[in-house]
This record gives sequence, structure tokens and C-alpha cells, in this order.
Amino acid sequence: MSSKKIRKSKEHPKPFHSTIMFVFSMLSIVSIVLVTLVLYRQFAGVSRDKTVESTKQLMEQTVENLEEYLTRMRNISDTAYYNAIKEVDIFSQASEIQDQLKLLYEANKNSVRSIAVYGQGGSLLMAEPLARQKEDPDVTKQSWYTNAVEKVENLHFSTPHIQNLFDDGSMKYYWVISLSRVVELTNQGKLQHGVILVDMDYSSISRMMKQINTTSSGQYYYLCDSRGEIIYHPRQIQIRDGIAAENSAEAAAYRDGVYEDRLDGETRQVVVETVSYTGWKLVGVIPESTLTRGLASLRYFLLLMVLVLIMILVWINRVISLRISRPIMKLNQSVTEYEAGQAPDIFIGGSLEVWHLGRSIQKSYEQIDHLMKEIVTEQSERRKSELAALQSQINPHFLYNTLDSIMWMVEGEQNEKASFMIDQLAKLLRLSLSGGHTIISVADEIRHATSYMNIQKARYKDAFTVRYDIAPEVKDCCTSKLILQPILENAVNYGIDPEDDIGEITVGGCLDGGRVILWVEDNGPGMPEEEAELVLTDTKRVQKKGSGIGLINIHHRMQILFGKEYGVRTDTGKEEGMKVSVIFPAVPFTEENRRRLES
Repeated sequence: MSSKKIRKSKEHPKPFHSTIMFVFSMLSIVSIVLVTLVLYRQFAGVSRDKTVESTKQLMEQTVENLEEYLTRMRNISDTAYYNAIKEVDIFSQASEIQDQLKLLYEANKNSVRSIAVYGQGGSLLMAEPLARQKEDPDVTKQSWYTNAVEKVENLHFSTPHIQNLFDDGSMKYYWVISLSRVVELTNQGKLQHGVILVDMDYSSISRMMKQINTTSSGQYYYLCDSRGEIIYHPRQIQIRDGIAAENSAEAAAYRDGVYEDRLDGETRQVVVETVSYTGWKLVGVIPESTLTRGLASLRYFLLLMVLVLIMILVWINRVISLRISRPIMKLNQSVTEYEAGQAPDIFIGGSLEVWHLGRSIQKSYEQIDHLMKEIVTEQSERRKSELAALQSQINPHFLYNTLDSIMWMVEGEQNEKASFMIDQLAKLLRLSLSGGHTIISVADEIRHATSYMNIQKARYKDAFTVRYDIAPEVKDCCTSKLILQPILENAVNYGIDPEDDIGEITVGGCLDGGRVILWVEDNGPGMPEEEAELVLTDTKRVQKKGSGIGLINIHHRMQILFGKEYGVRTDTGKEEGMKVSVIFPAVPFTEENRRRLES
């Protein structure tokens, strides 16, 4: 018995065990790629850390320089107060104080633009260099003054601004940073509060920042205060003019450290260092492109190495696996031909596994093809019959009333009105027929609704107005015909009182996320919420007025054509009136799409 089994096994196709070689090749390739990626990520991480660390070192040195400069400015303010003003009568010894302020200014005039002392109410007591204060500035409203008065125990550094207090006759304007503080002044033995102002030359800080903003790699540094107001930025003019932007407010809220943010869609590493005494933040920005720029050569080398190794492995594998893969390729080709619409002639051959698979696919495709033809035929006929049944519910009652109105107009010799009614009725019937098509454009449906409402307005002697608010982009979409007329008929019958001349009906349409929404809204008495819930669910509901075509008819038609997620929606959440919307997908109206939907 065992010998028979052996002989029988030799008669069948060979097993597909040779593909193990292919698996080994793929595992080798994957291993090479993974190892390469790990090495690259480690090297990239080291490179990024090195870039960030060098940035932090440069910023720490810059912060030290800024703190040294600001400390010098603070010492000037302390010297002016403790050596010149404190314990001295500010009025009786004004000339001596002025001389000391002059000496202090002359010793620091390369970094200081002015030193001034203000008394209560913002009155200027003395200033150096001697200059006449302008008439227009009210110092009590300037930020350096208000900040000093509100927090008397602190020194306050302002953001850069043009010095606008003194007129020295040179007609020059200087950018300064104001250092202000509240001090105690002695006036004839009585103490009163005043403010010392030291205007520091902004160019000194600007030079420090320009020295570190010399790289061309896209990395840059800027300085802001605790509220995010820019003190220095290499693109300060562009930011001020709204051409560029900066996340300075977010950076001002950060503590010292390294953070990641996004600006204009670009990921960046942000390094923050705080400047003592001021609350200022020195921010270093490293764009992602800067971090990855130095890794380009490494990427190219690793990529080249991986490609060479893969090419060698692929060549070896191709020689080994060509014979093994040929049956699978033939099977795949036959399946592709079947998917393209050809007869299910599936390849059967090759190894045992491929032979069995091809035989099973052949039988499955034959059965599926037979079943699909039966299902398509059955569903197509059922869909056409349902649409025809729903469409056939159009009642001629409206036509009889319209013809009766035309006859009444003719008898009353209202020829122009009768001619208009006949023209509108002809357009209505032409669009209703639509060449036998059930799918028309939204534009044709709107024209059909317009003709219908023109006839109704004539019949009701303009007892209401109609407003159309249709977005142009929805007019070229596909829709089922006769979806607005029944809704408009209900709006006229239930929402308009012929004895009242203030009836309003709005027909609207728009696109909403790939969907078309057409709606009809009236200002009539509306419908109770519990009754509105039945209009789309109660199939036995009989209308009291109109043609008998309920909203459920339209709802079913749209769901048959487009799916269960579309159809009719009612809105009864308002105090008065009724709004009915029809929702369906935005399908461009073309001959091909029309045929596809109708079939």
C-alpha cells in the first residue's frame, strides 16, 4: 500500500518547497534594511543632539553677555539713585545732582541715550544730556512709567521703541530700551515718589544678536519679553509688516529647555534661555531642514550600500526562483484577464499547491459569474420596477386644476395670463417627461419647480412669493426628477393661506461635504413634531390635500438611487414654518453618470 502511495504522489505535480529560498532572500533584505535604519537613526540622533547642544552653548554665552550688559545698565540706574539722588534734597541741590548725572552719562554715553528723573504726576525734574522735553508726550501713559508705578519694587525693561521724550535739535531718532524704577525723592525734608528712567541704546543689544545670526543654514535666534513681544528678530521688519510670523508668545511661556513646535507647516526645535532681571527669553530656532541637511551624504551612502546588496540578492534569487515562480505568474495572468472581463479560463498547472489553487479558482469563478448574473438581473429589474411604481404615483389632479384655470382665464379674456399659464404648463410637462429619463440635472429640476410655482402663483393670484437661493455649483449635479414638485405642493397646500398675502416660500440648494442639499421652506403654521416623525415612516399615511404624493415617496426614490444614508429630512425645530430637505451625493451630470444611475 505504501508503494502505491509513493507512485501516486509521483504522478501529481511537485510540491512548492523551493520557495523557501525566496523567503530566505527576503528575510536577508529586510534584515539589511532594518540594520541600516537603526544605524541611521542612531547617527541622526547623535547629530541632532550635537546641533542642539552647540546651539545651547552659544545661547548661554549670549545670555551671559546680555546679562552683563543689562547689569551695567542696572548699575547706572543704581548709581544715579543711590549716589546722586537718595538722601539729597532734589530741589535745593538740583545743580549738584545734575552735575553727577552728567558725569554718569559721559562715562556711559556709548551705551546710554538719556537719563531722566520724573517727579509725582510725571513732571520732568532733570535729564541728561540737557535737552528740552517735547510738549506732546504724556509720560504717565507710557508703558515704562505705568509698569514702574504698578510694581514699585521691580526694575522694568521695555521693548524697543523710538525715544520720543526729548528734543535735542538734531532731528535724529534713536531706538532705545527703557529701564525704569520707582524711587524716593526728598523735597524739603518730605519724601515723595518719583521715577528714574535710563534709555539704553538698542544698537548694543542689536549687535549682540546679529553676531549670532550669521549662519546660512536656516537657524536663527531672537529675543522677546515675558509676554512674547519681540525685542530683536532677524526678520523683525517682515513680522511687523505682517509678511512673516513667529511663535514668540508660545516661546515666552516656555521654561528653559528644548521644545518642538510648528510654524507655517514646518517642524522646528526651539531652545529657550531666560535672561536674568528682565524675564526676557532668548530663543534659538532650528528648522527640521537644518537638522537633516548634514545627514544627506550619509543617507546617500547607506542607500547605495543597501541597493548594491539588494541587487546581488535579487540576482541570486532570480536564478533560483524563476522556475518556481513561472506557474504562479501564469495563474496571476489568467486571474487578471478574468478581472478584465474575459472568460474564466484560469491556468491549472505547476506545483501541487498552484495546480490545486488554479482548479479551485476556476470552479469558484464559474459559480460566482453565474450567481452574479442572476443577482444583477434580479436587482436591476426590481430597482426599475420600484422606481417606476414610485414615479407612477403622480396624480393628474394638478393638471386638471391648471387646465380649468386656463379655461377660466380664456373665458375672462385674460389672454396674456392664459398664454403664460400654457407656456409654463408646456415647460412643466416637457421637463416631467425628460425624454423618458429618471435622472436629470439639478438645473432641470429647478426649472421644472419654477414652472410649477409660476402656475401655482397664477392659480392662487399671487397669494405668496417664491425666492430661489440655489448655489451655482449644484446645478450641474445629478438628481431624480420630480423631487421638488411634491414638496412645493405640500408647502402651498399646508403652508399658504389663500386669504393671507404674506406667504413666503424659499427654494434653496448648496454643497455640503460632497453632498447636495435641496430644501423648501415656508412660513406657514408648521407641523407638530410627532406628526413630522410619521411623514417618512408611515407608508399607509393618506394626505388630506394635494396629489397624494407624500414625502415618503421621495425618500424611498432617493434611497433606491443613492443609498440608505440619503433621502428626505424635515426640520420642525422652529416656532413657525416647515423646512423639508432632500440630500443626495454630488454626482456631476454627464451622459455616462446618467446611464449608470438609471441602470
